[in-house]
Amino acid sequence: MNLTVKLAEPHEAHIIKNLYPLYLHDLSGHYGLNDGLVLNEHGIYEDDPEIQTLVQQYDVQNIWWEKPGCLYPFLFRAGSIPAGFTLIATPPHCAPGVDYFVNEFFVLQPFRGTGIAGQAAIQVFEQFKGVWELHTNQATKNITGQKFWHKTVAGYTGQNYREALEDTFNGSKLVFRFNNNI
Repeated sequence: MNLTVKLAEPHEAHIIKNLYPLYLHDLSGHYGLNDGLVLNEHGIYEDDPEIQTLVQQYDVQNIWWEKPGCLYPFLFRAGSIPAGFTLIATPPHCAPGVDYFVNEFFVLQPFRGTGIAGQAAIQVFEQFKGVWELHTNQATKNITGQKFWHKTVAGYTGQNYREALEDTFNGSKLVFRFNNNI
């Protein structure tokens, strides 16, 4: 399968925005009803009750195309078909001492288990050199995600990374940190 990973241009923003509700639905299986990722009264995965439609939720995501050189929306394609995306943030949108933060990472179900997710992550890591950080849900419902990141980061860094449970801006998470500028 021919994988391409490239920065999504503004005219491609709608593709990531179309995939985003699928990503949130996927995440909802990793969180309980009290852990913050539930539908609002309008059927949207959103904390803000004023967000009533996917179009309104799309507008919130415009920031990823409004800050080039700071926020990086990457689109993954398998051939010509969208296969997923990742959103990479840089300061001031990450913790002190971190150069690159994996804000979101998503691969569609049909492409899981094919190796595309690991290849895409590595291609994105190779775009930028410095201190990286990513978080994943520590819950037992997310064992697959935890194993994916453990395998991908360990393989990419030759086991030279840090993995720990930490309190983050988004609750307790399994946090991975590494420096690919060594």
